Amino acid sequence: MFSPSVQGDFTWNSMSGRSVRLRSVPIQSLSELERARLQEVAFYQLQQDCDLSCPITIPKDGQKRKKSLRKKLDSLGKEKNKDREFIPQAFGMPLSQVIANDRAYKLKQDSQRDEQKDASDFVASLLPFGNKRQNKELSSSNSSLSSTSETPNESTSPNTPEPAPRARRRGAMSVDSITDLDDSQSRLLEALQLSLPAEAHSKKEKARDKKLSLNPIYRQVPRLVDSCCQHLEKHGLQTVGIFRVGSSKKRVRQLREEFDRGVDVSLEEEHSVHDVAALLKEFLRDMPDPLLTRELYTAFINTLLLEPEEQLGTLQLLIYLLPPCNCDTLHRLLQFLSMVARHANDNVSKDGQEVTGNKMTSLNLATIFGPNLLHKQKSSDKEFSVQSSARAEESTAIIAVVQKMIENYEALFMVPPDLQNEVLISLLETDPDVVDYLLRRKASQSSMSNPLIKLERALWELSVSFLAFSSPSRSF
Repeated sequence: MFSPSVQGDFTWNSMSGRSVRLRSVPIQSLSELERARLQEVAFYQLQQDCDLSCPITIPKDGQKRKKSLRKKLDSLGKEKNKDREFIPQAFGMPLSQVIANDRAYKLKQDSQRDEQKDASDFVASLLPFGNKRQNKELSSSNSSLSSTSETPNESTSPNTPEPAPRARRRGAMSVDSITDLDDSQSRLLEALQLSLPAEAHSKKEKARDKKLSLNPIYRQVPRLVDSCCQHLEKHGLQTVGIFRVGSSKKRVRQLREEFDRGVDVSLEEEHSVHDVAALLKEFLRDMPDPLLTRELYTAFINTLLLEPEEQLGTLQLLIYLLPPCNCDTLHRLLQFLSMVARHANDNVSKDGQEVTGNKMTSLNLATIFGPNLLHKQKSSDKEFSVQSSARAEESTAIIAVVQKMIENYEALFMVPPDLQNEVLISLLETDPDVVDYLLRRKASQSSMSNPLIKLERALWELSVSFLAFSSPSRSF
């Protein structure tokens, strides 16, 4: 059993003399349980150590908002439109529901693929019997013909191996929750299994009744966001004025409807960079709750009131408060925007050719994406037609916050050792066996990532192989 070190260097020691020193890790590498506890630890630190001059709450995942009268009328109009008789799968709905729709579509595709494979395997298994029967009939009706036509290269059936049962085709077991924890399930391969995110709130499960997995959550990023980012990273980094140049409304609407219908859209080179860029902006703009959530709007803005050296750490704590789907999607988006900003200026390629930059600096990108990522509830249009100077100040603050995120996205999504230590201490009070399991996994991951240990292991395996090969007792 592990216990925290008294030296305060974030090292945990076991009774057997084994020690685990905590190091900064990406937030996506933490288990579902650790991420939930990290939210609580970050919430406590924000209340105790950060003076943001505003109430702070942990946002709820996928909570429903009240529809405005205008949106209700629009939705009724869409229902009456026969050309749009389908349930949207991507636009204008909570992020967690979008991801749940993507997951359901993928499961359906996998199921259809398995059915097709099982059917083809069944047909292949029947082919030998069909060939044998056909050869038997030919030989009985015309023995001379069958005897002369047989050659070593004929009458061969497809040698398709029998498919393994589905139970055997699954990967290594994983620990899905505290109740499933067992000493025999602490192997490295088991620990590295990914867990699927919790189902959407359509099942109306209470948060306290959920079983939190001891494995990292499968990355929760909508396929639309990931597809757009991949396409633009591949084809649009050198496009001047990306996100500023106009697009084809007709083509964007067509792409939007395809994603909304759950079609497996494949963005190819022929798709316009500007159309894909507009589609990504539309998706973020139409989210019922912004990616940085309305609950944390004032808190994010007020980070600018802190000392410069405190701002980044406070932004990091606020990001930890986000639901996992918001956090993962934000990370993917900032990763992409950071890459775009790195290609903003002109440069010279390796072969000496001048490459034109896209002119989209982090400031320009924050100006475009800031209002889509961070905004608050508008009570009425009239309210926003006055106090234009206050709105301008808020707009400037939004841009500054998002720009800081783009420029520091890598650091923002790392979890430092002191916060991991607080998470483990909070778990130690309620579930010491869980802490022991998580630390053993961290130790295994650390040893696998250490280059010296990798080299030692490779040399040891090489020496074992050499001794086995040079042994005189070997047989061929």
